[in-house]
Amino acid sequence: MGEFARARSLADAMQARWPNIETHFLLHRDAPYAKEFHHPVTMIPASPTLCTDEVVRTIEQFRPDVVVFDNAGRTGALRAAVRVGARVVYVSSRGRQRFKAFRLRWMGLLDDHWISYPAPIAGGLGFFERLKLRLLGRPQVRFLDAVLAPADERAADELLAQFGSPDLLMVPGGGSQFDDASITPNDFARWSKVVAAQGFRVVFIAGPAFSGGAEDMPGVRLIRGVSGGALHAFLTRTKVVFVNGGDTLLQALALGKACVAVPIAGDQAARIARCAALGAVTAPRAVASTGIEPAEACLELLRDEVLRRALETRVREAGFEDALPALVERLGVHLGLASISSR
Repeated sequence: MGEFARARSLADAMQARWPNIETHFLLHRDAPYAKEFHHPVTMIPASPTLCTDEVVRTIEQFRPDVVVFDNAGRTGALRAAVRVGARVVYVSSRGRQRFKAFRLRWMGLLDDHWISYPAPIAGGLGFFERLKLRLLGRPQVRFLDAVLAPADERAADELLAQFGSPDLLMVPGGGSQFDDASITPNDFARWSKVVAAQGFRVVFIAGPAFSGGAEDMPGVRLIRGVSGGALHAFLTRTKVVFVNGGDTLLQALALGKACVAVPIAGDQAARIARCAALGAVTAPRAVASTGIEPAEACLELLRDEVLRRALETRVREAGFEDALPALVERLGVHLGLASISSR
């Protein structure tokens, strides 16, 4: 889900900047977000990583100038992009994908390797990564901060529908269920009820994997189908954000928000710990069986404005930024639409 949201924001921003460019997505046909999508799509039976033949065929038919592989894809697909003369961008969101992108055979195919998350969180370039880059002279490596879609205030107003700006925005994520963590969106739902019971306005952004209903969450505004622009508006309006360790965490930090974070996937725990080490996030101990401490951490920030403002100050000092403008410019260079100085 995070990869899709990032790619969607990037495509929307590219078309807003250069309305005549053509975009095309390859999406899993069963993904909830693939339905009624506003960019041209080729539906494939599984993840692009598992459908190399379909990916290659689409690349050969569409013959794009740039192909962005967001945390997905195999060597055959990258080679197909190179064969049609496309610039190749790979986004790695996890350690395993980062390792793949730093293999010599991949480095020779990539023009850009974007590492999702800033260096203090993802971990800076290691000795062998730097050595390989010196030997090959490619690809260009960029650590990403948040990728924020432009705020859509009208969509946010319609979704809130007289509820008012939230005190706490809960974004558990969950385009799919992760098997490597004990915390799930259902735990977030239980914590949201604890906070709402204390009289605070809680908005819960449900991902595709969350099957609960509003009737199970008294006092909580449950919202589905949130666009990136509406989410940006929600993040701006709320006092506190309760989130997992994925992309929305970085978006909230780039907006200077006070965040409470717990992991719902195995790779997120270390990421949240690095944010906590920077003093930029509150990372309570999340126990799925009781689920009290994360809710208490949210309540503490909501009740204590001095504490919340201090956390917001540390977030701003950490220097997280919106990476989207720079990425648009970089793709514009690949397309011959932006000057080389914008690199």
